[in-house]
Amino acid sequence: MPQQTVCPTCAEPLDPEDVFCGSCGLSLADPPIRTDPPQASADPARPGCVHCGAAEVAADGYCEACGGVQPRPRDHQERSLAGVAGVTDRGLRHHRNEDAFTVAATSLPGGEPAVVAVVCDGVSSSARPDEASATAVDAASESLLTALEQGQRPDTAMRGAIAEAARAVAELANDGTTTPGGSLNAPACTYVSAVSAAGLVTIGWVGDTRAYWIPDDRVGAEPYRLTEDDSWAARMVAAGLMGEAEAYADPRAHAITGWLGADAEEIDPHTVSFTPHVPGVLLICTDGLWNYAEAATDLAEVVRADARTDPLAAARTLVRFAVEAGGHDNITVAVLPITPAADEHAPTLVDLRAVPPQPTYAPTVATVTV
Repeated sequence: MPQQTVCPTCAEPLDPEDVFCGSCGLSLADPPIRTDPPQASADPARPGCVHCGAAEVAADGYCEACGGVQPRPRDHQERSLAGVAGVTDRGLRHHRNEDAFTVAATSLPGGEPAVVAVVCDGVSSSARPDEASATAVDAASESLLTALEQGQRPDTAMRGAIAEAARAVAELANDGTTTPGGSLNAPACTYVSAVSAAGLVTIGWVGDTRAYWIPDDRVGAEPYRLTEDDSWAARMVAAGLMGEAEAYADPRAHAITGWLGADAEEIDPHTVSFTPHVPGVLLICTDGLWNYAEAATDLAEVVRADARTDPLAAARTLVRFAVEAGGHDNITVAVLPITPAADEHAPTLVDLRAVPPQPTYAPTVATVTV
């Protein structure tokens, strides 16, 4: 059997002495010799192995015959509603998807439609990061929808949703399955969400999940990032201790300084609101995407020209881009099309570039016009 240099299932690089893939668990030895064809599992809830066909698939998702990991429901998910779509994918290197997302739609008390998207990225070094992200998404989306339906301002609703998500994730540390007290390696995740309602877009975040504004006309209007990471590098730059190039070249650059979880010293939520006057799309995403196109102008090159009219196709294309670029992390993106009402007094290009949003580490609300 020729020596494999990458795992045939997940493309993880392999060493010559490897017997199993360290990422997905696939056995790299010769397949077991069988005198009869593989038999499907008698339990429909536990189908046969997708790699070797054996029926001996353990409850934890690993084949007892070849060691291959089986697909999980969260490995790849897509959701689409009128006005918003999202896609998440496990990527090529992780054995599970620790990202989570949801998209939803509701109405304001006056009948105006509102769409909501929430994206969370589990902190891999924490306990049960996949549960943390899913819990945060569920808590935040429920809080946002309820608050908007009751007529709360979007920025107030956003801050309340972040608080609810933080509380729910912190409670995971006290459910008896983590360390006593939940202070050590507690479940944790980062957070970003967006609300588009009545011509106003509001974003809230904690950590290094991001939001980008991508206008349809990328020549006449400039794409840009709306969020500022809670990261070591961003904090060094903000404090004036380092220049941007120096800070982001440091090995500590992407260490996060903000997250949701019982061991977070202080939840420092950020919000920004803006009124778009040019058509485009809002993207919120995890670092599994933006690591491959960090600058807004670079990311805009991957965004389909028809993203506003086909957001699901745009989200699929962005996820595919990240997978083909290496897929080192889980990838999640939500796309919100924005079509402003006609406004003869809309700002010019000069106005747009003169007042970009300036999120800060203080829990403030910034309102800008684009």
